[in-house]
Amino acid sequence: MPSESVRKIVSSSPYWPVVRHPVLRRILPGVGLSYIGDGMSTVAVTWLALELAPEGSRGTWVAVAAVAYILPGALGGILFGRLLSARSGAQLAGWDAILRATALGLIPVMYVLDALSMGLYIALLAASSLLHAWGTAGRYTLLTEVLQERHHLAGNAVITIFSEFATVVGPPVAALLIAWGGAATVIAVDAATFALLALTYRMAAPRTAASDTPRSQASRSAGFRAILGDRRLSGLLALTFGYFLLFGPVLIALPVLVSEELGGSAAMLAWYYTAFGIGSVIGGLITGYLRNWSLWPTTIGIVIGFGAALLPMGLGAPTAVALVSFGLAGLIWAPYAATSTVLFQRAATPQQLPQVLAARGTVMIVSVPLGNMIGGPLSTAIGARQTLLASAIATVLLGLVAAVVVLLRRGRAAAA
Repeated sequence: MPSESVRKIVSSSPYWPVVRHPVLRRILPGVGLSYIGDGMSTVAVTWLALELAPEGSRGTWVAVAAVAYILPGALGGILFGRLLSARSGAQLAGWDAILRATALGLIPVMYVLDALSMGLYIALLAASSLLHAWGTAGRYTLLTEVLQERHHLAGNAVITIFSEFATVVGPPVAALLIAWGGAATVIAVDAATFALLALTYRMAAPRTAASDTPRSQASRSAGFRAILGDRRLSGLLALTFGYFLLFGPVLIALPVLVSEELGGSAAMLAWYYTAFGIGSVIGGLITGYLRNWSLWPTTIGIVIGFGAALLPMGLGAPTAVALVSFGLAGLIWAPYAATSTVLFQRAATPQQLPQVLAARGTVMIVSVPLGNMIGGPLSTAIGARQTLLASAIATVLLGLVAAVVVLLRRGRAAAA
């Protein structure tokens, strides 16, 4: 019977043990909604900043708001190490959701009361992101706590799928809500998704692990010290930092290329982002089927392949070819988060894992904005197309260097 065939196909999927897990099947819908809320807020945060900022300095305040919504998470990843390192994955993710729901929820409240100044807005955005690195670490730690190791890649891939899907769906939904009720309404919806997520973590996984028993007496820098003490982890962190750093200039150079060098419109730029987003969703869906691949070569291959996929844009390919290549870049980009996280999950001890993942999250939070800062002056100095080409070549070289290092280490280990 066809229905029986469908059931066999579904049950053989690498994602089936993840979505059918008694804890995860209750948590994942809330995780997905919160990602969509965040995808909506990427538009609403800057739009509300435009509304609140004084004339003549709107560009500056928009940049400050965007930074405030991201970078404090890196500071929180370091400051709260001693306090949070002993907690379970559900607690870490739940506390992050509570803080984001509270801080973001105050923004529309103060807006309605006509008491939302630009300074207060920036402060609330910054507060909302303080536990972001720990919340991300909590999600991946929870997967490690409840899933068998062979299902970790698929579990990580589900998080990637949610994240990439939100980048496609979130912005257009935000645009519709902004037209209906304003940017503050979108942020209120985002806050509500995090409130629901916090409740989900509390009800569905109150004690996933021995959450009240300290894992270790960790210092604020315990995660970084654990990474630096392990050559595999330190090499993987360096690769991750470089990979995301080199993606930063792409996000700056692409709009400049479309508007100034190609003479395109905002619609053309949207097509580029849509192509990348669709590719990323497909790449996320494929990730779970890479479970039998060797993860180190796969992770390094992703870096090389992503850089190669960007080359046509930097070499002046026709727009149709460039769109396809950027979509292919998105497809190759997506599995990196899942495969690299599995390598962290396998290399770190259960006691170290929350600190290690929080340290990794801290580095990832910093790397893309730092790349953005490099991309602006670079685009001005050498041009947007040349900046894209430089990022593509540097990414390929980064992957090749990582491949050589891994091969040399394996050679020395075999000789010993």
